[in-house]
Amino acid sequence: MFTDTLNHYPKMRQTQARLVSSTQLKNGMALARWSNQEDRIENIHSSHHTLSVYLNGAENSLRWQGSQTIASATSNSVCLMPANLDTNWEVRGPISHLHFYFSDTHLSQLIEQVWDKDGQRVQLDEIDFAEDALLTQLFCTTLGQSNWQDPLDQLALDSATQTALIHTLRHYSQRRLPTLRPTGGLPTWQLKRVVEFIEHHLNQPLTLKDMAGITGLSDYHFARMFKQTTGYPPHRYVLHRRLTRARHLLAETSLNMTEIALRCGFGSSSHFSNRFRAETGVSPTEYRTQQRS
Repeated sequence: MFTDTLNHYPKMRQTQARLVSSTQLKNGMALARWSNQEDRIENIHSSHHTLSVYLNGAENSLRWQGSQTIASATSNSVCLMPANLDTNWEVRGPISHLHFYFSDTHLSQLIEQVWDKDGQRVQLDEIDFAEDALLTQLFCTTLGQSNWQDPLDQLALDSATQTALIHTLRHYSQRRLPTLRPTGGLPTWQLKRVVEFIEHHLNQPLTLKDMAGITGLSDYHFARMFKQTTGYPPHRYVLHRRLTRARHLLAETSLNMTEIALRCGFGSSSHFSNRFRAETGVSPTEYRTQQRS
């Protein structure tokens, strides 16, 4: 649906806005990061919903409707533009924001899977420059700092976008949906099957859908039950297991860094080294030397 983000925004291409990065998620949704400086953007229209979170500079942006203008009082704020809405914007200074694109189909499927309710007739609210701590934190850290092209970050993106959608449905839609609370962890036999699946596929990209499919649960319920059972969200658990295997290979084998990286699911030795150092505080080479001395 969102194969080429730029093609869905011909008006944006005619402005000063710069597409910093974009990605289509495996579930058909999309993310794009835009920056701008000084601009006037008129009659922006899209056939899908856009959740926009300013990473910085929201106070330099305003929306205008006729003679009325709406502005933000903070550097980070949230806008929600439902599908088929025409909007006009003025940018008076540097801004950076992250757009999350999704459709009615995504909302309907989530309601049916998570709340077991009829997912039809979802109506989102129109939101201008709201202060929302959860979405700001989620977009500025997990989504804003992840490498969208990195298969290792796909689990984190799956989880973060799902959390954003659930929060949007509960707080910015006409549907009255109850707060979701964990009702228990995974049964021992299910956990065993998932753990075995992860161990046998550590050298491959893993998605939340892959792991949830082992249990027959929805992505959302699996992720919550998995965390309640193990103490880790799925993406953190998988990274933990990849690095545990890497430590073993560094200490017990003479494999070079590229071979270890590939066996542990990292795309390259440099990527492996960066992740290893971020988690352990030392490089793989330093770790190997420490273990052998």
